[in-house]
Amino acid sequence: MKTIEITALVIGAGPAGYPAGIRLGQLGVKTVVVDKEYAGGVCLNVGCIPSKALITAAKNFEKMRSGEEMGLYADNPRVDMKRLQAWKGDIVKKLTGGVKALLKANGAEFLLGEARIGKLEGTRREVLVKTAGEELRYLCDHVIVATGSRPIEIPGFKFDGKRVLDSTGALALDAAPARLAVIGGGYIGLELGMCLAKLGSKVTVVEATPTLLPGTDPELVKLVEKKLKKLGVEVLLETKAVGMTDKGCKVLGKDGTERELEADKALVTVGRRPNLTGLGLEDAGVKLDQGRVAVDAQLRTSVPGIYAVGDIVPGPMLAHKGTKEGEVVAEVIAGKKAAMDVRCIPAVIFTDPEIATCGLTEAEAKAAGKTVKVGKFPFVASGRALSTGDSEGFVKVICEAAEPHLVLGVHIVGAGASDLISEAALAIEMGAVADDLSLTVHPHPTLPESLMEAAKHALGEAVHIVNAR
Repeated sequence: MKTIEITALVIGAGPAGYPAGIRLGQLGVKTVVVDKEYAGGVCLNVGCIPSKALITAAKNFEKMRSGEEMGLYADNPRVDMKRLQAWKGDIVKKLTGGVKALLKANGAEFLLGEARIGKLEGTRREVLVKTAGEELRYLCDHVIVATGSRPIEIPGFKFDGKRVLDSTGALALDAAPARLAVIGGGYIGLELGMCLAKLGSKVTVVEATPTLLPGTDPELVKLVEKKLKKLGVEVLLETKAVGMTDKGCKVLGKDGTERELEADKALVTVGRRPNLTGLGLEDAGVKLDQGRVAVDAQLRTSVPGIYAVGDIVPGPMLAHKGTKEGEVVAEVIAGKKAAMDVRCIPAVIFTDPEIATCGLTEAEAKAAGKTVKVGKFPFVASGRALSTGDSEGFVKVICEAAEPHLVLGVHIVGAGASDLISEAALAIEMGAVADDLSLTVHPHPTLPESLMEAAKHALGEAVHIVNAR
């Protein structure tokens, strides 16, 4: 077995792992990034990127069929799913190639293989990597674990890639199923369920809790519920999925009533769990925190020389959170003063309409004992939103009632929410007050004006909607 000495080895080349490798390379640290499947991880290959490609295509298809209001007519619009999948695949191929090229350009090596942390040899940690052709033994000063997460499988719904799908299977469909049961009313289920409903599927969403998108501001969720109804999507709340039948999916209602849903396929999206098995973490003595790896602000685990980032550590399972952690841990290893110290991590749900949030909700702020002012600007009052034909939604700004009115949270529902939230995240991160948003001149006519207007509304100074008296 060949032994190779390096400074750092990253296990996992997803949105947490590969940025760590790139940044380490930039800082002159000899690094190898190992992944057992592909560069870019789940997000780039079978998650964030391909799903947003299909969601965008479905939205464009819907617009093609509803352009009469603007005087636009498209005769016989149709979907070629195989061609759509090929287009999606080209996007993924370009980006995965880009990840490999960036690692190489910055002096980091990428390797396909399965890695396992071994024994401590002096001050260096052994990592065994099994590739397609050989087994390699690395001796490293630092090991970063960035192995991501996988979909949770529930009883009665074993993933088979045919009738019972996880998100990966749903993104690879070459035809929209006539009838689809979506098990789980969280963000993944609603994103993909709405996408397939637009492409022709009759969708039923089964959610065990009393609400869709649990944890999201109910006022934002209401607009998504309205669109689900418009798309003909049936929603069953406080309902549990029991198992698949020959005809479809058996569910159990709150009152104990059993029902069989007709479904050609079931998409199970009840959450994700961290990939921690087979890595040697337990043998190395790495401690866990409620099923995830316990880390400090520098992403150090309980074992010196071993770090962890991304979905396997506490916090939201979001690609951009993992990327930030990957960059931080690289700087820590390179001897720089760095820590995971952020005021907020924005989140986006690519439903229709989109939902984007950062900071505290109104309820969370009040629960924390804060007295708040809330400003809200509806897109129906936005010239830009009206001119695009997407005027459903609003921007909500929450700030402290006392001067100087520190911005605590911003919550947006509507077309373009995913692009608007970054200004709000910057405002919270820099400790901005409501006047920082309200006094900044925003170009007209644009959607970001809505942030300015919502901040003005919180202060009672809005000019394009009526202020509360």
